[in-house]
Amino acid sequence: MLIACVQTDIGFANRSENQNRIGDALGEASKRGAELVVMPECMLSGYAYESRDHAMEQAITLDHPVFGEIAQVCAARRLHVTFGFLETDGQRLFNASVLVGPAGIAGHYRKIHLPHLGVDRFVDRGDIPYQAFPAGEAKVGLAICYDSSFPEPMRVLGLGGAEIIALGTNWPTAAERTAQIVPPARSMENHLFFVAANRIGSEGGFEFCGRSSICGPDGVVLAQSHDNAPVILYADVNLTEARNKRIERTPGTHVIDRFKDRCPEFYGRITESE
Repeated sequence: MLIACVQTDIGFANRSENQNRIGDALGEASKRGAELVVMPECMLSGYAYESRDHAMEQAITLDHPVFGEIAQVCAARRLHVTFGFLETDGQRLFNASVLVGPAGIAGHYRKIHLPHLGVDRFVDRGDIPYQAFPAGEAKVGLAICYDSSFPEPMRVLGLGGAEIIALGTNWPTAAERTAQIVPPARSMENHLFFVAANRIGSEGGFEFCGRSSICGPDGVVLAQSHDNAPVILYADVNLTEARNKRIERTPGTHVIDRFKDRCPEFYGRITESE
């Protein structure tokens, strides 16, 4: 499967402009034969809101026409895409991510781990468990930005069958080290493909650092941006590598299995709240 990771600017509170950006990226990626395209957090809306009311104005429901319109593009291009948006559900507001394919919405997630930053100061905590969704031949786990700073949800996605974790993010320049360290660490820990699509540009006083990446099992960096310029990264991946957790570094004498070698009976403290 050819994966495309889109590093792009986002128009603040400008859904039509951002939908056009998505369409342009899908057109460009499809020329290369991409089957999965990963785009940043809050791709449709922007991120640096100063009030819940303003964010609510840009929030949409899952039956909004934009998802059907993007699905039509996916059908014409024969691919799937993940991107972030602000979701409203009654009086609730979520920082959400969606997986859209030729048949429409194939997966949906609401951000659980919320930093005191941007719109995350005003949204409600996500209520959808971490899970993997089918996208062509792959199983894709959805996560958003700060989620990746916690190893536990990434492990849950791996245990749930995810072969690819699609992380949309809005890492500001203060999070450059996160952009460099976290993706290879999470891909290594779970022996899977990890795609981190970060935005660029400035918004609400924040500069975003870019540095998007695609990492493979064992933390190998397959494609990486070293700056905050617009770019689409590509990696041709073999999903079998992510499905097989058994790693023979030296056949017969150095063999590990990222999942079978776990000892969950000793991990109970992880599920305890303070």
